[in-house]
Amino acid sequence: MQDIGSVGFLGGGNMAEAIFAGLRAAGMPGERIFVGEPRAERCEELRARYGVQAAPDNAALIAHSDTLLLAVKPQVMQAVLGEESEALQSRRPLLLSIAAGLPAARLVEWAGGGLALVRCMPNTPALVGAGVSGLYAPDTVDAEQRARSEAIMRAVGPAYWVDSEAQLDALTAISGSGPAYFFAMIEHLGRAGRELGLDAELAAALARETAYGAAKLLRESGEAPGTLRERVTSPGGTTAEALKAFQAGNFEGLVENAVRACARRAAELAAQA
Repeated sequence: MQDIGSVGFLGGGNMAEAIFAGLRAAGMPGERIFVGEPRAERCEELRARYGVQAAPDNAALIAHSDTLLLAVKPQVMQAVLGEESEALQSRRPLLLSIAAGLPAARLVEWAGGGLALVRCMPNTPALVGAGVSGLYAPDTVDAEQRARSEAIMRAVGPAYWVDSEAQLDALTAISGSGPAYFFAMIEHLGRAGRELGLDAELAAALARETAYGAAKLLRESGEAPGTLRERVTSPGGTTAEALKAFQAGNFEGLVENAVRACARRAAELAAQA
Protein backbone atom coordinates (compact mmCIF):
# COMPACT_ATOMS: atom_id res chain seq x y z
CA MET A 1 0.00 0.00 0.00
CA GLN A 2 1.02 3.64 -0.34
CA ASP A 3 3.10 5.24 2.40
CA ILE A 4 0.65 6.84 4.82
CA GLY A 5 3.05 7.49 7.67
CA SER A 6 2.06 6.38 11.15
CA VAL A 7 -1.55 5.81 12.22
CA GLY A 8 -2.86 6.01 15.76
CA PHE A 9 -6.16 4.63 17.03
CA LEU A 10 -7.84 6.40 19.91
CA GLY A 11 -9.71 3.32 21.11
CA GLY A 12 -9.06 -0.35 20.50
CA GLY A 13 -12.58 -1.71 19.99
CA ASN A 14 -13.93 -3.94 17.24
CA MET A 15 -14.08 -1.42 14.41
CA ALA A 16 -10.65 0.00 15.20
CA GLU A 17 -9.30 -3.55 15.28
CA ALA A 18 -10.86 -4.29 11.90
CA ILE A 19 -9.13 -1.26 10.38
CA PHE A 20 -5.66 -1.84 11.78
CA ALA A 21 -5.95 -5.55 10.98
CA GLY A 22 -6.70 -4.50 7.40
CA LEU A 23 -3.70 -2.19 7.38
CA ARG A 24 -1.46 -5.00 8.64
CA ALA A 25 -2.86 -7.36 6.00
CA ALA A 26 -2.11 -4.72 3.35
CA GLY A 27 1.54 -4.68 4.43
CA MET A 28 1.77 -1.77 6.87
CA PRO A 29 4.42 -2.44 9.55
CA GLY A 30 3.10 -2.93 13.05
CA GLU A 31 5.61 -0.50 14.48
CA ARG A 32 3.80 2.32 12.63
CA ILE A 33 0.39 1.49 14.12
CA PHE A 34 -0.33 2.83 17.61
CA VAL A 35 -3.39 1.88 19.63
CA GLY A 36 -4.61 3.69 22.74
CA GLU A 37 -6.53 1.21 24.88
CA PRO A 38 -7.10 1.54 28.65
CA ARG A 39 -7.33 -2.21 29.39
CA ALA A 40 -3.91 -3.82 29.90
CA GLU A 41 -5.10 -7.29 28.88
CA ARG A 42 -6.56 -5.92 25.65
CA CYS A 43 -3.26 -4.14 24.87
CA GLU A 44 -1.38 -7.40 25.36
CA GLU A 45 -3.84 -9.24 23.13
CA LEU A 46 -3.49 -6.69 20.30
CA ARG A 47 0.31 -6.63 20.51
CA ALA A 48 0.44 -10.44 20.33
CA ARG A 49 -2.09 -10.81 17.53
CA TYR A 50 -1.11 -7.94 15.23
CA GLY A 51 2.33 -6.72 16.30
CA VAL A 52 0.98 -3.19 16.82
CA GLN A 53 2.07 -0.74 19.49
CA ALA A 54 -0.73 -0.81 22.07
CA ALA A 55 -0.68 1.06 25.39
CA PRO A 56 -3.05 2.98 27.70
CA ASP A 57 -1.16 6.29 27.29
CA ASN A 58 -3.13 8.40 24.82
CA ALA A 59 -0.69 11.33 24.92
CA ALA A 60 2.18 9.06 23.84
CA LEU A 61 -0.05 7.59 21.14
CA ILE A 62 -0.85 11.03 19.75
CA ALA A 63 2.82 12.06 19.80
CA HIS A 64 3.63 9.23 17.35
CA SER A 65 0.64 9.60 15.01
CA ASP A 66 0.54 11.33 11.63
CA THR A 67 -3.12 10.34 11.38
CA LEU A 68 -5.26 9.76 14.46
CA LEU A 69 -8.39 7.67 14.02
CA LEU A 70 -11.05 8.61 16.58
CA ALA A 71 -12.68 5.34 17.61
CA VAL A 72 -14.00 5.92 21.13
CA LYS A 73 -17.74 5.89 21.80
CA PRO A 74 -19.54 9.11 20.74
CA GLN A 75 -20.82 9.77 24.26
CA VAL A 76 -17.28 10.00 25.68
CA MET A 77 -15.64 11.70 22.70
CA GLN A 78 -15.84 15.24 24.08
CA ALA A 79 -14.20 14.25 27.36
CA VAL A 80 -11.43 12.26 25.69
CA LEU A 81 -10.57 14.97 23.15
CA GLY A 82 -10.68 17.62 25.84
CA GLU A 83 -8.24 15.66 27.99
CA GLU A 84 -5.85 15.26 25.06
CA SER A 85 -6.28 18.68 23.43
CA GLU A 86 -2.81 19.84 24.47
CA ALA A 87 -1.16 16.79 22.92
CA LEU A 88 -3.32 17.16 19.81
CA GLN A 89 -2.41 20.82 19.38
CA SER A 90 1.27 20.01 19.81
CA ARG A 91 1.36 17.13 17.30
CA ARG A 92 -1.47 18.36 14.98
CA PRO A 93 -2.25 15.03 13.34
CA LEU A 94 -4.90 14.54 10.69
CA LEU A 95 -8.02 13.39 12.53
CA LEU A 96 -10.14 10.62 11.02
CA SER A 97 -13.40 10.14 12.90
CA ILE A 98 -15.58 7.03 12.70
CA ALA A 99 -17.88 8.31 15.46
CA ALA A 100 -21.46 8.31 14.21
CA GLY A 101 -23.48 11.50 14.55
CA LEU A 102 -20.71 13.86 15.65
CA PRO A 103 -20.23 16.80 13.22
CA ALA A 104 -16.74 17.65 12.00
CA ALA A 105 -16.82 21.21 13.40
CA ARG A 106 -17.78 19.97 16.86
CA LEU A 107 -15.00 17.38 16.92
CA VAL A 108 -12.40 19.93 15.87
CA GLU A 109 -13.67 22.32 18.54
CA TRP A 110 -13.36 19.65 21.24
CA ALA A 111 -9.81 18.93 20.07
CA GLY A 112 -8.80 22.56 20.57
CA GLY A 113 -9.53 23.92 17.09
CA GLY A 114 -7.61 24.36 13.87
CA LEU A 115 -7.05 20.67 13.01
CA ALA A 116 -7.82 18.92 9.74
CA LEU A 117 -10.52 16.30 10.18
CA VAL A 118 -12.18 13.75 7.91
CA ARG A 119 -15.43 12.08 8.92
CA CYS A 120 -15.93 8.48 7.96
CA MET A 121 -18.90 6.12 8.15
CA PRO A 122 -17.78 2.49 7.86
CA ASN A 123 -20.09 -0.48 8.36
CA THR A 124 -19.79 -3.70 10.31
CA PRO A 125 -18.74 -6.01 7.41
CA ALA A 126 -15.40 -4.21 7.77
CA LEU A 127 -14.88 -6.73 10.58
CA VAL A 128 -14.37 -9.39 7.89
CA GLY A 129 -12.63 -7.14 5.36
CA ALA A 130 -15.81 -6.62 3.35
CA GLY A 131 -16.88 -3.20 4.53
CA VAL A 132 -17.83 -0.08 2.64
CA SER A 133 -17.09 3.41 3.92
CA GLY A 134 -18.29 6.91 3.17
CA LEU A 135 -15.92 9.84 3.64
CA TYR A 136 -16.48 13.57 3.99
CA ALA A 137 -13.76 16.22 4.17
CA PRO A 138 -14.22 19.96 4.83
CA ASP A 139 -12.22 22.47 2.79
CA THR A 140 -9.53 22.51 5.51
CA VAL A 141 -8.43 19.03 4.40
CA ASP A 142 -5.90 19.01 1.56
CA ALA A 143 -5.50 16.50 -1.28
CA GLU A 144 -2.74 14.52 0.44
CA GLN A 145 -4.82 14.19 3.61
CA ARG A 146 -7.83 13.04 1.61
CA ALA A 147 -5.70 10.42 -0.14
CA ARG A 148 -4.30 9.26 3.19
CA SER A 149 -7.77 8.90 4.72
CA GLU A 150 -9.03 6.97 1.74
CA ALA A 151 -6.03 4.63 1.78
CA ILE A 152 -6.65 3.81 5.44
CA MET A 153 -10.32 2.99 4.92
CA ARG A 154 -9.69 1.02 1.73
CA ALA A 155 -7.84 -1.48 3.90
CA VAL A 156 -11.28 -2.86 4.87
CA GLY A 157 -13.21 -2.35 1.62
CA PRO A 158 -14.29 0.28 -0.92
CA ALA A 159 -14.42 3.90 0.20
CA TYR A 160 -16.48 6.65 -1.40
CA TRP A 161 -16.51 10.43 -0.93
CA VAL A 162 -19.64 12.51 -0.42
CA ASP A 163 -19.81 16.21 -1.24
CA SER A 164 -21.47 17.47 1.92
CA GLU A 165 -21.57 16.42 5.55
CA ALA A 166 -25.36 16.15 5.38
CA GLN A 167 -24.98 13.40 2.78
CA LEU A 168 -23.42 11.21 5.49
CA ASP A 169 -26.95 10.85 6.89
CA ALA A 170 -28.13 9.33 3.61
CA LEU A 171 -25.03 7.16 3.46
CA THR A 172 -25.71 5.98 7.01
CA ALA A 173 -29.21 4.97 5.95
CA ILE A 174 -27.91 2.90 3.03
CA SER A 175 -24.57 1.35 4.00
CA GLY A 176 -24.02 2.23 7.64
CA SER A 177 -27.28 0.70 8.87
CA GLY A 178 -27.86 -1.35 5.73
CA PRO A 179 -26.33 -4.63 6.97
CA ALA A 180 -29.08 -4.82 9.61
CA TYR A 181 -31.74 -4.66 6.88
CA PHE A 182 -30.20 -7.65 5.11
CA PHE A 183 -29.71 -9.53 8.38
CA ALA A 184 -33.43 -9.03 9.10
CA MET A 185 -34.35 -10.33 5.64
CA ILE A 186 -32.15 -13.41 6.09
CA GLU A 187 -33.56 -13.97 9.58
CA HIS A 188 -37.16 -13.92 8.32
CA LEU A 189 -36.35 -16.00 5.24
CA GLY A 190 -34.93 -18.70 7.50
CA ARG A 191 -37.99 -18.50 9.76
CA ALA A 192 -40.28 -18.92 6.76
CA GLY A 193 -38.29 -22.00 5.78
CA ARG A 194 -38.87 -23.50 9.23
CA GLU A 195 -42.59 -22.80 8.95
CA LEU A 196 -42.59 -24.71 5.66
CA GLY A 197 -41.18 -27.74 7.46
CA LEU A 198 -37.43 -27.44 6.97
CA ASP A 199 -35.00 -28.22 9.75
CA ALA A 200 -34.03 -24.99 11.55
CA GLU A 201 -30.32 -25.38 10.82
CA LEU A 202 -30.96 -26.17 7.17
CA ALA A 203 -33.36 -23.24 6.76
CA ALA A 204 -30.83 -20.83 8.30
CA ALA A 205 -28.01 -22.16 6.08
CA LEU A 206 -30.13 -21.88 2.93
CA ALA A 207 -31.08 -18.29 3.73
CA ARG A 208 -27.51 -17.30 4.61
CA GLU A 209 -25.84 -18.90 1.60
CA THR A 210 -28.50 -17.64 -0.80
CA ALA A 211 -27.88 -14.09 0.38
CA TYR A 212 -24.12 -14.54 0.00
CA GLY A 213 -24.47 -16.02 -3.48
CA ALA A 214 -26.84 -13.30 -4.65
CA ALA A 215 -24.50 -10.54 -3.43
CA LYS A 216 -21.48 -12.25 -4.99
CA LEU A 217 -23.29 -12.67 -8.32
CA LEU A 218 -24.40 -9.04 -8.28
CA ARG A 219 -20.91 -7.79 -7.52
CA GLU A 220 -19.03 -9.99 -9.98
CA SER A 221 -21.47 -9.96 -12.90
CA GLY A 222 -21.54 -6.19 -13.29
CA GLU A 223 -25.26 -6.43 -14.03
CA ALA A 224 -27.93 -4.23 -12.49
CA PRO A 225 -29.95 -5.88 -9.71
CA GLY A 226 -33.13 -5.41 -11.74
CA THR A 227 -31.60 -7.30 -14.66
CA LEU A 228 -30.59 -10.22 -12.45
CA ARG A 229 -34.03 -10.24 -10.82
CA GLU A 230 -35.70 -10.47 -14.22
CA ARG A 231 -33.45 -13.35 -15.28
CA VAL A 232 -34.51 -15.51 -12.34
CA THR A 233 -38.20 -14.60 -12.68
CA SER A 234 -40.09 -16.70 -15.21
CA PRO A 235 -43.52 -15.30 -16.13
CA GLY A 236 -46.18 -17.11 -14.14
CA GLY A 237 -43.57 -19.08 -12.21
CA THR A 238 -42.72 -19.52 -8.54
CA THR A 239 -40.43 -16.49 -8.21
CA ALA A 240 -42.98 -14.27 -9.93
CA GLU A 241 -45.59 -15.38 -7.40
CA ALA A 242 -43.30 -14.51 -4.48
CA LEU A 243 -42.46 -11.09 -5.94
CA LYS A 244 -46.18 -10.46 -6.47
CA ALA A 245 -46.69 -11.01 -2.74
CA PHE A 246 -43.88 -8.53 -2.00
CA GLN A 247 -45.58 -5.96 -4.22
CA ALA A 248 -48.95 -6.53 -2.57
CA GLY A 249 -47.33 -5.72 0.78
CA ASN A 250 -45.78 -2.51 -0.62
CA PHE A 251 -42.26 -3.86 -0.24
CA GLU A 252 -40.77 -0.97 -2.25
CA GLY A 253 -42.50 1.66 -0.13
CA LEU A 254 -41.55 -0.12 3.08
CA VAL A 255 -37.87 -0.10 2.14
CA GLU A 256 -37.97 3.57 1.16
CA ASN A 257 -39.76 4.53 4.37
CA ALA A 258 -37.25 2.62 6.48
CA VAL A 259 -34.29 4.30 4.78
CA ARG A 260 -35.86 7.74 5.18
CA ALA A 261 -36.51 7.06 8.87
CA CYS A 262 -32.89 6.06 9.37
CA ALA A 263 -31.57 9.17 7.60
CA ARG A 264 -33.92 11.38 9.58
CA ARG A 265 -32.75 9.88 12.87
CA ALA A 266 -29.10 10.30 11.84
CA ALA A 267 -29.73 14.00 11.21
CA GLU A 268 -31.50 14.36 14.58
CA LEU A 269 -28.60 12.79 16.43
CA ALA A 270 -26.12 15.04 14.65
CA ALA A 271 -28.17 18.10 15.62
CA GLN A 272 -28.12 17.01 19.29
CA ALA A 273 -24.34 16.56 19.42
